[in-house]
Amino acid sequence: MTVQEVESAARAKFKPRKGYPASKGRVNGLSSALDEFVRSVHIAPPMQLLDTERQGVDAALLGDMAQRMNISYSQLAETVGIPKATAARKLSKNEKINGAAAIALARLLAIADDMVADSTVPDARNFDTAKWLGQWIGRSQPALGGRKPAELLDTPTGVAMVTKLLGAIRSGAYQ
Repeated sequence: MTVQEVESAARAKFKPRKGYPASKGRVNGLSSALDEFVRSVHIAPPMQLLDTERQGVDAALLGDMAQRMNISYSQLAETVGIPKATAARKLSKNEKINGAAAIALARLLAIADDMVADSTVPDARNFDTAKWLGQWIGRSQPALGGRKPAELLDTPTGVAMVTKLLGAIRSGAYQ
């Protein structure tokens, strides 16, 4: 079975965590399950995030993120520090993955989504933020010393640096 087939099967099994607010449909290209998770991370209190980090999330969520970001599941898993073989096994068995990694990616998606939501450009409604983020994390960024954001997302400090850069881009402080 290929990674894509495993991803597809696991995505079909993903159920959003109970207790999160109901999704109001799609937001800038995000699927409803992923949208639900991104919204919940965006508004969740720290103790709820801590619980999610400790319990982990279904591997299918990472598969959904990868699909929406238009990058491979194994590439996204490695980006957040999960070896390819481990990621594929967890996905095929519908096991949990590192919750902190999923939360970090959800935060980045939320920031990117907010950037588009704040835009006054008429075409912003049709802009695919997840796909843009997938491309952006793969490009060298001068503000990160020429490194790609994807190279930094495997540690909390790296996630903080990438989050700060996206925030600076959002505010217009970095162009």
